[in-house]
Amino acid sequence: MIGIFDSGLGGVTVFKEILKTLPNYHYIYYSDSLNNPYGDKSEEDLVKITDNIVNYLLNRGCQIIVIACNTASAICKCYLRNKYNIPIIAIEPALKQVYDKNTQGKTLLLATKGTMYSLKFKELYKKYDNKAIYLKECHGLADLIEAGLESQIKAYLKENLTQFKGVENVILGCTHYPLIQKEIKEILGDVNFYTGALGVVKELKRMIEAQKLSETNKKIEFIDSSKEQRKEERFWQILND
Repeated sequence: MIGIFDSGLGGVTVFKEILKTLPNYHYIYYSDSLNNPYGDKSEEDLVKITDNIVNYLLNRGCQIIVIACNTASAICKCYLRNKYNIPIIAIEPALKQVYDKNTQGKTLLLATKGTMYSLKFKELYKKYDNKAIYLKECHGLADLIEAGLESQIKAYLKENLTQFKGVENVILGCTHYPLIQKEIKEILGDVNFYTGALGVVKELKRMIEAQKLSETNKKIEFIDSSKEQRKEERFWQILND
């Protein structure tokens, strides 16, 4: 059994990529919308929150856990990996992908405050900075996406991204952001998008082989910490879109 968690429904964008390559496993997707957003929480609070989620998923029988949230990955992955004797895969912004494919291209990286100010992100950025990367902290954007507020999302993007017209690449450093690629293109034009999802899929495949996890009949369980029915409805809508 494989556990995947996020602060809400953003991690579904990662889960969809996982299912394309690794469909025949038992998955539990944990949406922690009760504690959403993660991006503005203190390190201490976020460690406690994610620790409780991992503990829950372990008690459910998960053998591998995927942190499908850039903020939680950046802040909590070292603590969680040190505490639990289980493979924990953590997503990270796709700076390496851009560096490998378009080393000199002008790039805009969108992320939450929690991700952008974390030590892990600063180390990653320093490693792949080509002096043509613009960083944009998108305070509140993930909340708008989680709530599905389309008109407010468009207004937010117009106000905050118009100044970056002319970039070639956009790194979506929050798993909610791939849900609004169309809206971002309306502001920035035909940019290239990069996410950390493919890196997660590659690492998960490697871990499954190392753990010798057997394929089963495909099974997906959805759990939301707020227990709101509309969350599950939107989960399946996004997953099957």
